[in-house]
Amino acid sequence: MTNRTMTAGDWTLLAVLSVLWGGSFFFVEVAIKQWPLVTVVIGRVGLAAVALWVWVAARGLPVPRDIRTWGAFVAMGALNNVIPFGLIAWGQTAIDSGLASILNATTPLFTVVIAHVATADERVTANRLAGVVIGIVGVTVLVGSATLTGIGGHALGQIAILAAALSYACAGVYGRRLSGMPPAVAAAGMLTAFTVMSAPFAVMLDQPWTLAVDGSTAGAVVGLALASTAVAYLI
Repeated sequence: MTNRTMTAGDWTLLAVLSVLWGGSFFFVEVAIKQWPLVTVVIGRVGLAAVALWVWVAARGLPVPRDIRTWGAFVAMGALNNVIPFGLIAWGQTAIDSGLASILNATTPLFTVVIAHVATADERVTANRLAGVVIGIVGVTVLVGSATLTGIGGHALGQIAILAAALSYACAGVYGRRLSGMPPAVAAAGMLTAFTVMSAPFAVMLDQPWTLAVDGSTAGAVVGLALASTAVAYLI
């Protein structure tokens, strides 16, 4: 692998990405007050998939048609969307968004460990571990250390968020096999696979056509889809 120095633009994009992903916890907290979590998750991913395919078409990027690639999209859709989005939405019915964001910040820690075991070129180093710890501390400081007082209660909700972080980490390592593909295409394919797999559950469980729609709920789902998902994946 080729190493290069992070530029000012890289750091800016990283900061924007952290805001977009951090904002997802706020959007989820607003959306699940009115809509069932399955509908929220499907709405988030389905709208994001549409937005990304529009981007792919506008850029004239090639769309894969082979079964092997779409099989990888299905696996990534499960690891990076179905499992973590569902767990986070469910977990936030028991704990607040601040604590959820801190627990989700353990994703890099899981990633370092899994990559060390599963790959030959991503070994654990002291610098990497130190960076992960500093990052988690930084998230805690930004959210507010008082949020940590919630640890110890609602254990299942906290375990759900940690399991989501683990799933994200697995997806990050598994996704290396899609590294030669335009990221927008990979993200659009993954989100499409998720939507196709999960839409029947929303139809059976939630009957979304019967749900009331208000501005705050619709806005939260659109924010989740476009900002915290579609734009985040492009970055």
